[in-house]
Formats: sequence, structure tokens, C-alpha cells
Amino acid sequence: MTASDTRKPEQLPLTFSHEAARGRDDLVVSDPLSAATALIDRWPDWPSPVVILAGPPGSGKTHLAEIWLRNAAAARLGDESVDEAVRLAENGPVLIEDADRTGYDQTLLFHMINAVRAHGRSLLITARSRPSAWGVTLPDLMSRLKAATLVEIGPPDDALLTQVLFKLFADRQLMIDEKLAAYIVGRMERSLAAAQTIVDRLDRLALARGVKLSRSLAAEVLKDETGDS
Repeated sequence: MTASDTRKPEQLPLTFSHEAARGRDDLVVSDPLSAATALIDRWPDWPSPVVILAGPPGSGKTHLAEIWLRNAAAARLGDESVDEAVRLAENGPVLIEDADRTGYDQTLLFHMINAVRAHGRSLLITARSRPSAWGVTLPDLMSRLKAATLVEIGPPDDALLTQVLFKLFADRQLMIDEKLAAYIVGRMERSLAAAQTIVDRLDRLALARGVKLSRSLAAEVLKDETGDS
């Protein structure tokens, strides 16, 4: 009988909802997020009416945007027309997410910023990169974006990823030790989204096999996540 034959059979675990917590108390703050967090906490005392949070996927900007959305009772821009978007900006705070996505409406953004400034409102914009990399072709829009407050969020560091892992496991009533956390952090993709995925997969795999969290289990999950052989 081989070692694989003696491994406990896997059972399909019941699916429980583990939605990412988006409250202020759920935010783990480390150096890469400190400046952006401080600015979100300062609202409405902002240095300018338009704030841009720029950072790579999984850096925490979406969590910060959700916190601000609730605290400011802001509207989230969807597929509104230019006139509808301007009315939103005239009537209260507005959140625009992923402003650097392909095909975003530069004219709409220009008129929204003008409305925000004219009516004393607030506009929070998230993006993966700073405005100079968005491919803006309207000179007047670029001048407005240059006047905005830009906060760039770097990739999460080891300290932040470690804290996030401990919290995500604790949310599931699971405990890991520092050695296992360090093993995972040293081999995972540098993003908060990756941490969420790894914790979810480890939880499900351990439950399916009826075993405890371990380095070997983590190695298996990490191999699948990173594609390492």
C-alpha cells in the first residue's frame, strides 16, 4: 500500500460564507497603508476635494474605499450618463473605482471634478496607477487630476501580510503559529487578495481531509496558487 493510499479520503465540506470584512475595525494597517488610511480617517478634512488612491490589485485600496463609502454616505458611480454623474457630484460625496480601466469616460470625469469643486463636495478615486499613466488625452482633465491629492499604496510588506493571515484565520476560528505564517508569507503572492484565497483554500482542504493546518498542507495550496513545481 502506498502513502497516497493511506491518506484520509477527502470529503466535500459544507460551504460557509466567509465574505471579506470591510469595516474600519477589520482593516489591518501597516506602513504601506498608513498614509492612505490616515487620509480616509480625516474626511471631510481633506487637503483637496478630490483624492486619488493608487495601488496594485490586492493592496487594500478597495477596503479603504468601502470604509469611506459608508462613513461619507457616498454614492458609487456606476454606468450613469454625464448629466447623471454631475448631479451625483453636486449632491454629495462620490466614489469612482478603477478610473484607469480601459475606456473610462474622460469627459465625464472632467465634468464631475468640476462639479465637486464648484459645490464643495468630495470625490474619491481609486486606480492601479497614478494619473500620468492613465493615458489621459484631455489637457484640462489632466490639470484637474494634477491638483488632486494623490496617495500611492505600495504592495503589502511581510508584517502586514502576517497580520492579515492571523486575522483571516481567526475569523474562521482557526489558529496558526508564527512559523507557519512565516512559511506562507515567504512563498505567497504579495497581495491581500492572495492571502484571502490561500486562507480559504487551506480551510477547505483541512476540513475536507479532516486534518489540522500544517506546513505540508500549506505547501500543497501554495504550489497550486503559484504554479511552482
